[in-house]
Order: sequence, then C-alpha cells, then structure tokens
Amino acid sequence: MSYRRDNRSSRSSLVDDFDSLEKGGLKASSSYTRDINEHDNDKAIECLQDRVSFLKRLTGDIHEEVESHNQLLDRVGNKMDGSRGMMTGTMDRFKKVFEKKSARKSCSLVAYFTVAFVSLYYLIRILGYFTLG
Repeated sequence: MSYRRDNRSSRSSLVDDFDSLEKGGLKASSSYTRDINEHDNDKAIECLQDRVSFLKRLTGDIHEEVESHNQLLDRVGNKMDGSRGMMTGTMDRFKKVFEKKSARKSCSLVAYFTVAFVSLYYLIRILGYFTLG
C-alpha cells in the first residue's frame, strides 16, 4: 500500500511539473533571465540608435532642401520687386506721353508701325512654312 501512495504522490508531482512546463517552461535562474533581458535591451537600444541616426540624416537633408528653396524664393521675390519697379516706371512714362495731345498722334503712329511689323513677321513666317513644307 505504501508503494501505491508513493506512486500516486510521484505522479501528482510529475503532473504538476508538466503543468508548469505548459504555463511557462522551466523556471530559469534570475541571473540567467537578467542576462537575457539585458542582451535583448542592448539589441533594442542598438536598433533605436540606428533609427535615430537615420532620422537625423533624413531631417538634415530635408533642412538643407528647405534652406535652398527659401534662398531661391528670396531671389525670385527680389527680382519680381525689381521688375515691378521697372514696369511702374514704364507705365509712368506712357501716362506722360498720352497726356500730351501731340504725343497721342506720334504714339498712334508707333502703334501702327508695331502692328504692321508684327503682322509682316507672321506673314513671312507663314509663307516660309508653306514653301518649305
């Protein structure tokens, strides 16, 4: 009878061991798990460092691109301001010319010559296209 009790008690301990294996495996020593956790943490830190350095390079490239675009826009803005000044001066001169009655006749004469020249240019261009084509 004592054999049966020992057998039953050993079976129950084996069943308990098997249940513990299913739940989480063998219990490892705390220093071993600490070493594994530190190793995993070191890997994660290295991965994060790589990602951070990649992001720094990426943002540095974006910053350089934005700076170059800002400089380009500044130059375009300055040139537009300069051309606006030139156009204002030209419009002021035209106003002065049209204020005088005698100047109107000369302006209309200049306009007629300009229209004639442009139409002659396009006429020659069209005739040249038909003769070559």
